[in-house]
Amino acid sequence: MKIFIADYVFPVFAAPIKNGVVTVDDDGTVISVANIPSPDTKSSDVQHLKGIICPGFVNTHCHLELSHLKKKISSHGGLIDFIKNIQSVRAADASVITDAAVKADQEMYDNGIVAVGDICNSNVTIPIKKQSKIYYHSFVEAFGFQPGRAEEVFNNALALLNEFKPAPSSITPHSPYSVSKELFRLIKKYSETGRNLLSIHNQESDEENKFFRYRLGGFLDLYAHFGMDITFFKSQARNSVQSMIPLLTNKQEILLVHNTCTNLKDIYFIKRFDRKVHFCFCPGANLYIENKLPKVELFVDQGFNLTLGTDSLASNTKLCILNEMRILQEKFPSLSTERLIQWATINGAKFLGIDDDKGTIEPGKTPGLNLITGLDGLNFTSDTKVRRLI
Repeated sequence: MKIFIADYVFPVFAAPIKNGVVTVDDDGTVISVANIPSPDTKSSDVQHLKGIICPGFVNTHCHLELSHLKKKISSHGGLIDFIKNIQSVRAADASVITDAAVKADQEMYDNGIVAVGDICNSNVTIPIKKQSKIYYHSFVEAFGFQPGRAEEVFNNALALLNEFKPAPSSITPHSPYSVSKELFRLIKKYSETGRNLLSIHNQESDEENKFFRYRLGGFLDLYAHFGMDITFFKSQARNSVQSMIPLLTNKQEILLVHNTCTNLKDIYFIKRFDRKVHFCFCPGANLYIENKLPKVELFVDQGFNLTLGTDSLASNTKLCILNEMRILQEKFPSLSTERLIQWATINGAKFLGIDDDKGTIEPGKTPGLNLITGLDGLNFTSDTKVRRLI
């Protein structure tokens, strides 16, 4: 049995507890969370800690297989150039990719991450995930903007998905600008039965909305760069997410990731549809790629489940959910630490469907325990750090 007493315990399912006490057994199962030690507690069993104890973090958006691209792509170049650069530098020897992914998995573990929603375009991470102490849900991405290739692309994704199973995994569209309506319909049909979580890149750039509304902008150059004939595509007279939402199933949980250029009209449009939409913010990657953050305040109190992600080391300097919270609070001071920890823990666990065991410090759960130190009161600072306790 281990007993931790800290300045504050954030159990998440309840209000923060000042001078809180968390008791866990040897395998990390929570026995109790309280504001006073048990009368029979031995002083030798207790660790007195400065800071906040909270549940382990849930990273709902990562690309583990891109970890070898750290520092390979310049920052602030914009999404169009980022996509071009990814395609030109991502090829590498399998051992290089694997070694970097193993280190990234350990980095996330050390940074208190207990569960990850991971985007996959190959099978390279399968053995890493089997050995990892982290829970992974693998999202096998389908890319195919040209209608005639929809069935071929879907079948290839299905074949890759079968390599990941029986581990938690699903087929997902990559983004509105890289998936045809025909491919969206195949994924929707597949998602009508069983469990097939969706995780979709959404509105990372103004260029995405410009392309869908007017058939103008940088995406025309991008398709030409890859030699793609898109004469079939007509302007939609509305933003990309509004074009995509009707093509998605109402049977599965849907995570819209990034949302850098999502506006209030988009949010209201989504609310009119019977879709199980969650949102994920990856501020570190948004700043790295576009040097721009989502209008996060628009999403607060709209009734959506809001989560956090790190994206990949190709588009971020570290895989650390604490860092994502710090960026958001610095830019949006009205976001309390309590709210951000909720986004970083239980909200991600709910999306991944693991909230029966992760996300809150409750008896019977094994959520992992993190200690957050270097705070100013209860606010994050440049000195704030996270240490995994369990």
